[in-house]
Amino acid sequence: MPAAFAAFPNDFPSLSMPDRPPSRSVETLYGDHHGWLLGWLRRKLGHAGDAADLAQDTFLRVLGRPRDVDEVREPRAWLTTIAHGLVVDHVRRRTLERACLEAIAALPEPQAPSPEAQMLLIESLVRIDAMLDGLPAKARSAFLLSRLDGLGYAEIAQRLNVSLSSVEKYMATAIRHCLALR
Repeated sequence: MPAAFAAFPNDFPSLSMPDRPPSRSVETLYGDHHGWLLGWLRRKLGHAGDAADLAQDTFLRVLGRPRDVDEVREPRAWLTTIAHGLVVDHVRRRTLERACLEAIAALPEPQAPSPEAQMLLIESLVRIDAMLDGLPAKARSAFLLSRLDGLGYAEIAQRLNVSLSSVEKYMATAIRHCLALR
């Protein structure tokens, strides 16, 4: 609505947009739905501290796209979608952390990395996992078999039951994908 008409909105009904919900600010969205989202996350995660962190992260994501707030017709569904993605990332990270720390615990003490090195290792694993997450399953498998297990392309082709040219394509896809995300 033009600014000149804003003072008299009822005098110009044809200028209103009936199919859109009223404009909602991030502050209003937060006030109306933070408590509900926190409860939803608490039930999902079973840990109040993690739930509080992810609720805040959800609203940080919302702050990153304030224009979207005005377009939202179902705010709880929208917040749930954002929060669910964060929960998946959180669980994935915790699983990686746990596996890494268990592997480190199995090392003889003189070979165990320092706590700082452990955190750097975990951060690196999380970044690698995030990079590989967007790959198709076979490309990810081929990449991991090559880089982690040291297998050649012919061995990978046998393991995945695909042709050698498919493995070459998978590896090219994986490398391009990782380079694009750097």
